[in-house]
Amino acid sequence: MMSQNAVQRLYLMQVGIMPEYQIPIVCYLVQTGDGRNILIDSGLPEIMPEGESEFENGQDVIEQLASMGLKPDDIDTVISTHYDLDHAGRHAAFTKAQYVVQRVHHLDAASNPRFAATRPQWDQPMERIRLVDGDTELLPGLELIETSGHVPGHQSVLVRLPNTGAVLLPIDAVPFGEGFTRDKQDDGTNPDAEAIRASTIKLLDLVEREHVALVIFGHDGEQWETLKKAPAFYE
Repeated sequence: MMSQNAVQRLYLMQVGIMPEYQIPIVCYLVQTGDGRNILIDSGLPEIMPEGESEFENGQDVIEQLASMGLKPDDIDTVISTHYDLDHAGRHAAFTKAQYVVQRVHHLDAASNPRFAATRPQWDQPMERIRLVDGDTELLPGLELIETSGHVPGHQSVLVRLPNTGAVLLPIDAVPFGEGFTRDKQDDGTNPDAEAIRASTIKLLDLVEREHVALVIFGHDGEQWETLKKAPAFYE
């Protein structure tokens, strides 16, 4: 029998774009049988930092949730895959939520200039942040997969749905479908190439082992066109 607090629905939300390459900026909402709302990433900030031209806002996460009848206070948990601008830009809006992040990432971000622009969003009171160490089952049907490489302590998410089956969200561990291969991808100039490759192999092994039905690449514009977007959902 399915656990009452198990995952039931997965919504995909596009909150913006990288106009130069037509790359979608996305976040996700998971709903459980007992009425919990779990946000995976929060997308772009409402107001871009000065000089930021790489990203363009669309319908932000607050608006998207409103179209589903949800307010920021209805979000119980924010799974923070990492603190880049296009993934943690609205974290501070969810004042009732617990934030779940890899300990390695949170500690690195404290002194890493890469995450300074989003610090007002992710630097929340520690009693509201749950630091996890490595692969973690958050609740039945929702697992965090440690996938360092893109940044230290990046995490991907595995969602087990009652009808669709297992859905993998690699986030920025593997942002594009063409990179999801055991073949060597990097030309050697990326200092984190080895870690990126190790995380890619880890996720490929997971897909085989868990018979994953769907892998959603977070920035793959071509695949994104084929997917169900909120208010439609996977179940």
